[in-house]
Amino acid sequence: MAELNETIHQTVRLRIMAALVTLEPTNEIDFTYLRDLLEVTDGNLGAHLRKLEEVGYIAVNKLFVERKPRTFISATPEGRRVFQEHVAALELILKSK
Repeated sequence: MAELNETIHQTVRLRIMAALVTLEPTNEIDFTYLRDLLEVTDGNLGAHLRKLEEVGYIAVNKLFVERKPRTFISATPEGRRVFQEHVAALELILKSK
């Protein structure tokens, strides 16, 4: 039986991954857009992104656009894989009830 992924099971991290896996594999999402989409603070989002980056589920790309720092986030292939496994585990739980 598939198991829940403890790292992405936390609500904000699950929502982050759900938003990222809907993008094409080569696309990224802007930090500010993601923060507003999830309705979380900069610090809260930053902490969750660090955790996901540490385990290799996301890639963070920091660059300057018109001399202003911008941060873009994308799901890694590993992140996409574990997210799909997590969703499969949730579906099994729901079907077993």
